[in-house]
Amino acid sequence: MAKRCYNCIWFDSARKICKLLGREVSDPDNPLCPLRSTFREGKSLPADYSPDIVSTQAPEPLSLTTSGKTSIPAAQNSSALLLPKKPSIPRRKSLLIYAPTGIPELDNVLGGGFLRGKTYLVAGETGCGKTIFSMQFLLTGATLGEPGIYLAIDEPSEHVKRGLRLFGWDVSELEERGLILFLDMRTHFSKIYLRDERRKIEPKYIIESIVSNIKRIRAKRLVIDPIAPLIYGGSPSDIVYVREFVREIVFSLERLGTVTTVMTSEIPTGSSQLSRFGVEEFLASGIIVLSLEEIAGKIYRVMFIRKARWAPVQPCKYVFEIKSGVGIVVLGPLEKFKRAAANIY
Repeated sequence: MAKRCYNCIWFDSARKICKLLGREVSDPDNPLCPLRSTFREGKSLPADYSPDIVSTQAPEPLSLTTSGKTSIPAAQNSSALLLPKKPSIPRRKSLLIYAPTGIPELDNVLGGGFLRGKTYLVAGETGCGKTIFSMQFLLTGATLGEPGIYLAIDEPSEHVKRGLRLFGWDVSELEERGLILFLDMRTHFSKIYLRDERRKIEPKYIIESIVSNIKRIRAKRLVIDPIAPLIYGGSPSDIVYVREFVREIVFSLERLGTVTTVMTSEIPTGSSQLSRFGVEEFLASGIIVLSLEEIAGKIYRVMFIRKARWAPVQPCKYVFEIKSGVGIVVLGPLEKFKRAAANIY
């Protein structure tokens, strides 16, 4: 997607380093990686291709002024975090095992990214960045030559694409090259709410439609954003129906073994729930919780890895920002922000 290193999410402009390849870049206008030519030709990377992940260093302590404003490092230095040691995995196999999320710090913590062929839940309050997270996941796949599908449930896909353009992500070229496919499933799912239509539609038809599109474009990544609109309340029998529906969707996708799925779920403010139906978190191989926290009178977005199956993740919350045209950028552990605030007050 990026034809110059300066536009790539993996490029650290301060250190002139490609965090995907783990190499210095002497000429950012002429990328060393195979992604540029591969992307233009719409091909997939070789099966044995695997990036080196650049090791990171601990950040300088954050400071707060007496006015309550936090002095935050520049975005290009935001990758300098003290993270758990990366699991020892043969590098030639890392891309075969993991699907990078596009957030280098998160990938480091998880050992390389999300496990391929598995399902992950990104849960959070309104405005925390769930859609940005999921699109960053798809765009990262596109740069690696991995086609992806964005399943729009409660918002027309055209509205989503318009919003992405305003954010700085124009995906029209990716669509033309078959690297991203937008599917508007509102019509299918809206029938679930109508009792008469319920008799005419079965979960298997929607699942077959999703699987058919995955096979058609050979998708490696799938986003269902969000999963919650499958139901808006209803009788206990409706809830049981939808829980079985969600379970069958997850099982059907994982049976393919070729597509890594991200489902988003909105958490009501103040709620301890991770999902609407109470089943997604048990089916998912991992859960990323996005939230808002106030420190010294300022609101911060926070990321927490609640669950990561087969990855011994050290429990830790990270402060992040959403940067236009870039996406989610991790700034540092939440604890450092709190300690800095405590030193002032």
